[in-house]
Amino acid sequence: MSAPKRLIPVLSAANFVIGMGAFVLIGMLTPVGQDLGLTPGRTGWLMTTYALAYAVLSPLLVSVTGAIGRRRVLAYALTGFAVANLLSALAPNELTLHLTRILAAAGAGMLTPVSASVAAGLSAPERRGKALAAVVFGLTLAQVLGVPAGSFIAYTFGWRAAFVVVALLAVPIVPLIWRIVPAGLAFQTVTLPELGRTLRDGRTMLAVAFTATFLAAAYVLYTYLAPLLEQTMAYGRNGITAVLLVFGAAAVIGNLAGGAVADRIGPFRTLLGLAVGQMLVLPLFSLMPLPGPLLFALIAVWSLLIWSMMAGQQMRIIGLRPGAAPIVLALNAAAIYIGAAVGSAIGSAIIATFDLRALGLGGAAAALIATAHILWSERLNRTAAFDAR
Repeated sequence: MSAPKRLIPVLSAANFVIGMGAFVLIGMLTPVGQDLGLTPGRTGWLMTTYALAYAVLSPLLVSVTGAIGRRRVLAYALTGFAVANLLSALAPNELTLHLTRILAAAGAGMLTPVSASVAAGLSAPERRGKALAAVVFGLTLAQVLGVPAGSFIAYTFGWRAAFVVVALLAVPIVPLIWRIVPAGLAFQTVTLPELGRTLRDGRTMLAVAFTATFLAAAYVLYTYLAPLLEQTMAYGRNGITAVLLVFGAAAVIGNLAGGAVADRIGPFRTLLGLAVGQMLVLPLFSLMPLPGPLLFALIAVWSLLIWSMMAGQQMRIIGLRPGAAPIVLALNAAAIYIGAAVGSAIGSAIIATFDLRALGLGGAAAALIATAHILWSERLNRTAAFDAR
């Protein structure tokens, strides 16, 4: 069975909505906090809740729904995500907002990996890589357009309006999924026993966990970027939106460049260089305020370092366990959100203990741990390869 003509664009659009709904909170921490009477550090825990829920629920939900038709899973997942964002817009207090973010994470945790499996399963082998890249591009585009747009909406019309927009964007995509995704697809990409075997593979899990440590360093600062810009640069709606646009544009370039660099020098060297680069760049944010052009250049370089990581990391973990590629990729997706959760929590603790300017140094310390992590993981892999000779 070949892929319907409009399948990839529809799946990419669904992932755009998922990406916007997942990360829109980053650009509107201040409006949410002011409305609910929360500090920036405490508001940031909403990102932690979402990320942890995604990390835990995604592999489990993908596993237990493996025998259900993919069209049904995708439609229900996006519908649930839309409802969750609408409930977030109506949340009267902090606890309710946390609960609705968990519901949103459940929908996102099913849609993104299942959409990737559908794209791969219905594409010719020679086009599979391009199909996967096109589907995931929706998530990247959300960083470029969705998050800045959500921030602009939140500062202009209120944070609740931003969640309503996410829900409304999902509405027309659900019937498109039902119409275009073929009925009866049931790719069993992950099973619970296979998931268990992979979780017990220490070297593979250590390699997968690098995604979490690397991104934790980024999210120490990224989660609280908007309040940091407000406090140190006196940026409001337009300034924050502009910074997020630059960050998103650099993320697209990083996604494209990271794969090319990994092909040329290998995934390990690529990942090591990116970890060291982030360790050197992050302390500069503790020197804010900075001249505007320098700040925007720094944001662009930092975003390039972050988003150049994914292609090399995927190459590396698939190389360690090629027979279980769908499983390790699902776990890698979970690790992204574990990193976001851990980084957001660390950032909250730093703000409570010091202040927003200390986030750059805290992120650099986390990047140092990520650097040690990749070195340790590679040493174990080389030792195992030597012993296997």
